[in-house]
Order: sequence, then structure tokens, then C-alpha cells
Amino acid sequence: MPVFAIPFPVIDPVAFSLGPLSVKWYGLAYVVGLLGGWWYARRLVSAESLWGGLKRPQPDELDDMLLFVALGVVLGGRLGFVLFYDLQRYLARPQDIIAVWQGGMSFHGGLVGAATGLYLFARRRGYPALSVFDLAATVVPIGLFLGRIANFINAELWGRPAPDFPYAMIFPNAGPVPRHPSQLYEAFAEGILLFILMALIVRAGGFKRPGFVAGVFGMGYALARIVCEFFREPDVQLGFLFGSDISALNGGITMGMLLSLPLFFAGLVLVLRARRASA
Repeated sequence: MPVFAIPFPVIDPVAFSLGPLSVKWYGLAYVVGLLGGWWYARRLVSAESLWGGLKRPQPDELDDMLLFVALGVVLGGRLGFVLFYDLQRYLARPQDIIAVWQGGMSFHGGLVGAATGLYLFARRRGYPALSVFDLAATVVPIGLFLGRIANFINAELWGRPAPDFPYAMIFPNAGPVPRHPSQLYEAFAEGILLFILMALIVRAGGFKRPGFVAGVFGMGYALARIVCEFFREPDVQLGFLFGSDISALNGGITMGMLLSLPLFFAGLVLVLRARRASA
């Protein structure tokens, strides 16, 4: 066994069972993330001082918004994975597209699905779409954090080889090589750091400039994801998209990096638009 490695803390991927029904940590992360975001969003929309009189959803309307988001996340996340990460497999076996219990969700696809659901909710209720996006962007890091922790528990989406890193781990089914616990890096960067950043911007009056908070989220997530991708092993069915030795960390461009670039620029457009509108 290599010198620099710590054992992986094996945790049962099943959180609990109710008779024949098994509830896994990954599914539980989705549920708790959505409910935690719903609870936090209720507190935010109830704070009049954060909005400066702008029209926004009321607490009793967030149940409806949660339904739109949940459907968008699941449908968009699954379709995003099919299209961007394993299209050839699903073209050969289209019946597997609905087999969500086999795993396979894409954050970027889920984001598009959630944004679509939020837009439809805003149109239906007569609220400014950008303000609804701002509210959702503030709570998304809760789900991101829980999802990455669930990835770690499942011993999936592990990091790149790191034989000389003192906190590297040997993951089950990933061979004997110690690897970066990249799921924890992502939980910290995309979850904790982004949550704190969003909270600080909101407290500084971010909601009063529609689109600003959502724009900062898009840029912040894109940067966090791109940095973390340098430590994460690319999906085996894709590998590196362009090159394999173009950085100091000996890696090429991954699908996660590529999909994050348009998200960064979309966020930049929203930030600039919000700043011009408030000037």
C-alpha cells in the first residue's frame, strides 16, 4: 500500500430501510436539499428589507415553486447526463434513459431544467423572472453541498491519482492508487463557500438589483467547478475532451469544465445588466 493514503470511510449507501423500500443517501440529499432550500427561501422572501419593495414570491407560494424546481431538476439533470455524458450508450439502449435508479445526473442539465421551471412559475404567478432566479440562486448551494457529500458516501466521482498527497484516499472500485477526495473539495467550494458568498451579497442588497445574485452564482459556480475539475477524474466514458497534458496538474479539458464556460459568461452578462440597470 502506498505511504500517502488514508482508508476510505466505508459508509452504507443506504441511509435507512422501510420494509422493502431502501432510501439511499443520494436520494435523501435531493429531498433534504430541496426542502432546506424551500425553508431558507421562505425566510428570505419574508425579509422585506432585503428586497427594497421589489415584487417577489410570497412564503405560501413557495410550495408551488418547489414543485416546478423539483421537476426541472430531475428531468433536466437526467437529460443533461444523457446528452452530454453518455449519449452513445443511450442511443443504443434508449429504454435506459428512464432508469434513473441506475444513476446518472448532470448539474448543468439540472440547472437548465430548474431555470425553465422557475421561469414558468414566474410567468404563471406574474413575478419578475430575474428576481425569482435570484432567490433560487441563493439557496442552491445547500443542495450542491449535500449532493457532493452523497457522492463521497457512494464512493463515486472520485479524484485524480495523488500518491504524494497526505490526505489522499484509496476509493473502492478505483484501484490501489490513492486519489484526491475531490467530492469533498466540491462540497466545500460549490457548497459552503458559494453559500457564504451568496448570503453576503444578499445582505449587501443584491436582491435590489434583479439578476445580480443569479449572475454571481453562475460565475461563482463555474469558477469553483472548473478549479475542482483539475482534481477530479474525468468520466471514464468521456475522458479528457482536449489534450491530456496542458496544465501543471497534468490534465486536459473535461466536460464539466466545458459546460461551465457558458454558465460563467451567462452569469457575467446578468451581473453587467444588473449593474447598468441600477446605475
